[in-house]
Amino acid sequence: MLLAIDIGNTNITLGICEGRVWLRQWRLLTAHEKTADEYGIILKALLHDADLDTAVTHIIFASVVPALTATFARACRQYLGHTALEAGLHLDTGIRVVTDVPAAVGADRLVNAVAAYHLHPGPSIVVDMGTATKFDVISAAGELVGGVIAPGLQLTADALASRAAQLGQVALEAPPHTIGRNTVQAMQSGLVYGYVSLCEGIVGRLLAEHPDQGQPIRVLGTGGLIQLIANHTSIIDVADPWLTLTGLRVIHERVKGRQGEI
Repeated sequence: MLLAIDIGNTNITLGICEGRVWLRQWRLLTAHEKTADEYGIILKALLHDADLDTAVTHIIFASVVPALTATFARACRQYLGHTALEAGLHLDTGIRVVTDVPAAVGADRLVNAVAAYHLHPGPSIVVDMGTATKFDVISAAGELVGGVIAPGLQLTADALASRAAQLGQVALEAPPHTIGRNTVQAMQSGLVYGYVSLCEGIVGRLLAEHPDQGQPIRVLGTGGLIQLIANHTSIIDVADPWLTLTGLRVIHERVKGRQGEI
């Protein structure tokens, strides 16, 4: 069985799959200060709770948190007994990154592109709502050609609450109407519907510049907050909070398949 781990700045998502079926998936808060021992204990506890203590045979991870990359590699090796495969440009992922500086593209963006192209061969756009909201353009030829990076929804909500003296934290949920009848509703409207408009506007511009105009271009959404936005717009064709884990699975199958291990 494969354990896939996506290490983001705000959340760490994990999943364990047998073949192509996900048996369990988890989402944790990222704690940059935790040690390999602490994360190793967490991994073992999650697997034990799922009755999968000894089921893991392979591990793959992607990380955009340099401080945790070595931490997780060590945790997997010492506590689960496996050397984890790190996703990145050094692997044959089946996707070509043709941006000006490919090495500057985060592993999460690469893995999302792999998942999108594998699940829906052809041109696509991926909207990933994490710490940052990322929009990536994938061509029909399997190329990650570039994209857009904007502040994330939670990051924006935190900044608004911390920098405005008379505004506080609000639940990230859609208010009953766009016109807020109180301060909380007004903030929720600006955050939720503001990001709906952001997604619709940016995706519209990307569709107009997509290298494969004239072909059907699928828009996929992922990230912990994607469903909140997808519920209020038709611009997202498929919302999959676990898309990155699927990309990791695909990369593992491709790499290990070439090595004759699966």
